Amino acid sequence: MTEDDDPLPESIPVFPLTGALVFPRGTLPLHIFEPRYRAMIRDALGGHRLIGMAQPRADGERPPLYDIGGLGRISQFSETPDGRFLISLTGICRFRIRTELTVATPYRQVAVDYDEFLSDALEPPALAPAVRAAMESELKDYLDAKNLSADWAAVIDADDEGLINTLSCVCPFSAVEKQALLEAATLAERADALLAFMRFDRAADDDSETRLQ
Repeated sequence: MTEDDDPLPESIPVFPLTGALVFPRGTLPLHIFEPRYRAMIRDALGGHRLIGMAQPRADGERPPLYDIGGLGRISQFSETPDGRFLISLTGICRFRIRTELTVATPYRQVAVDYDEFLSDALEPPALAPAVRAAMESELKDYLDAKNLSADWAAVIDADDEGLINTLSCVCPFSAVEKQALLEAATLAERADALLAFMRFDRAADDDSETRLQ
C-alpha cells in the first residue's frame, strides 16, 4: 500500500539506470536531465508520484531490464531554470516486472506484481550482533583498500537496515552484484552477500597489486 492507503499501481513508469537501487524506507537522490525522463517526472508529479527503478541488462537505447526493481515515491524535488529535476525517491517496496507495456509516452512503462515482496512493508529483524560487528570490521578494511573514507560516527549510529542498504547502493559493485543485493530475500541474506562482495573486491585489488610488484 502507498502512504495514503491507496493500492499500489499495477503499471508504473520505469527509469532504467545501471547501479541505481531504491530499497524500502531508503532514499535515492537523482538528477534528471534527459527530456524523456523529465517528462516522466512531470507526469509522476501530476499523479501518484511513483516511479520504478530497474537496472538494464545491457547497453543500448532500449535494453532489456532485470525482472526485479524498486518502487519509490518522489518525496522531494526541485526544478532548475532549464527544466532539469533534482529529486529524492523514498523506497516503498520491490516489484517483479510482468511485461513491458506499449505506450505513447517517451519513457517506458511496465506492468508489475508486488505479491512476493509484501514483507517489504515491515521493518526487518535486527542483524545478529556478530554479523553487525563483522560488517563494520570489513567495511573499515574495504574503505582502506579503496582509499575511501566514511563518517564513522554515522556508520556506528546507523540502524542495520539503513547501513546495509546504503552500502548496497554506494559501494562500487557490478550491476550483477547490485542486482543480487536488491533481490536478497531478507536483510540478513543481503548482509551476507554484501560481506562476500566486499571481501571479494578487496581480495581482487590485493591480487592485482601483487601482480604489479
